[in-house]
Amino acid sequence: MEPVYYVIAILGCSDGSAQCTPVATMPTHYSSHEACSAGTQQALLTNNEFDFPTLVAECRATDPRTIAAKDSSDKAPANSLRG
Repeated sequence: MEPVYYVIAILGCSDGSAQCTPVATMPTHYSSHEACSAGTQQALLTNNEFDFPTLVAECRATDPRTIAAKDSSDKAPANSLRG
């Protein structure tokens, strides 16, 4: 069985919470669903600037290989310039 990491997704929901849209994903990776769930309250407290009537924090499983590939593609080479 492959290892799984969990990330917290912040969802913005319209009235009645029937329609929710992902608005942010926290950069922290958790090794268990329990650890992720424990971080959801703080994630909502620190990420409340979105223009939705309701915000929800949800733990989502993700493949560590996907995270590693994304992390390596986000890093610019040392000799590159950004501007």
